Amino acid sequence: MELTVLAVPDCPNASVLQQRLAGLVAGRPGVTVTRRDITDLAEAARWGMYGSPTLLIDGRDPFAVPGTTPAVACRLYKGENGSVEGAPAVSALRQVLEQADASA
Repeated sequence: MELTVLAVPDCPNASVLQQRLAGLVAGRPGVTVTRRDITDLAEAARWGMYGSPTLLIDGRDPFAVPGTTPAVACRLYKGENGSVEGAPAVSALRQVLEQADASA
């Protein structure tokens, strides 16, 4: 499984996402996590970044909202207990990783 974190340079929430992913994928063989900095809208469209940070699992954004356009801006996620966070909650990440495992 290939996990890619797309982010604008210096995005503070990208490191939060990467830390959360690290805890979830530790000890899982065959899982790679990479980061790609996106600097312009054309690159965001090419990679499928709908705000920073965006997680791609094998090239697909599991948190994509239909009708959203690519963006070089901050992205917000629904957090635990209805809060709003700058990165997906650990429980949401666990769920999308389990779904990706099941469909592989």
